[in-house]
Amino acid sequence: MSTEEKVALVATACDKHGLVAALEAVELPKSSWYYHRKHKVSYEEKYAHIRPYLEEIAHKHPSYGIPRITKELQMNYAQKINHKVIQRMLQLWDLSLQRNISSPKPGAIHKAIKVVGKRANLVAQMDQIGLFKVFYTDFTELAYADGTHKAYLMPVICHKCKMVFGWEVGQRADTSLALSAWFQAKETFKRLSIPFEGIIMHHDQDSVYTGYGWGSQLLLKDKAQLSYALNGAQDNPAMESFIGRFKTENRSLFLDAQNINELCEIVSNRMDYYNTVRRHSSLNYISPLAYIEQMRLLK
Repeated sequence: MSTEEKVALVATACDKHGLVAALEAVELPKSSWYYHRKHKVSYEEKYAHIRPYLEEIAHKHPSYGIPRITKELQMNYAQKINHKVIQRMLQLWDLSLQRNISSPKPGAIHKAIKVVGKRANLVAQMDQIGLFKVFYTDFTELAYADGTHKAYLMPVICHKCKMVFGWEVGQRADTSLALSAWFQAKETFKRLSIPFEGIIMHHDQDSVYTGYGWGSQLLLKDKAQLSYALNGAQDNPAMESFIGRFKTENRSLFLDAQNINELCEIVSNRMDYYNTVRRHSSLNYISPLAYIEQMRLLK
């Protein structure tokens, strides 16, 4: 997670949780917070230069979605900008209203989320979270080959012990990658003799996580529970914190990887280090695996 994204996240959470707590949650120094709040231009001002391009693309290609708009900006306007930025700008400037795109019909899970409202976020309703009860996941981009290529990482992390139970790296953030990460997590559950039926998997409302493949596997076959963030990253701070820390600590290693196989090997090594060696302040400075063993001895 970039500093700008952390600043934006703190801005949405500080009124409710307090500035100090919000800054600690995303590991953002006060100095960075005040600098960006006082001296950085607003998100909208920062990308104001692409508005004419987006308006022209919307007029010429009203059926284009975010991926095609992103590629059009890069190829014909020399503007290499993240697709999430483009999506946000379209919303801010109401340019999405100019695009004649038929919205897909909501699936069963989307309909259920709409019906239950706030109750779709199971984690927010919990006063205490026990060991192996709640897990988080999300997709994130990893730049490699000196920043010329990107891949997607999806980790599955435990709320209480901070251990990454499964992960997968691939070229596309799709259902196949997500299920591969989940199957790895299940193997870890079995290896550690941890029952996973009834666990809560918390994530955002990405189409993968609301789709049939993900839902049928976790809900119907594995008897897990799905919990959905209703306000994006704000409702999944533990995942965002992990992603930001993991990418920052290992950025140079990822950039050194010259192909996807090398990147996968590096991620695997760093995940092993994170789980078995790295000391975590929230776990009284022991590794996640050591914490699990310690908790079992106390039972």
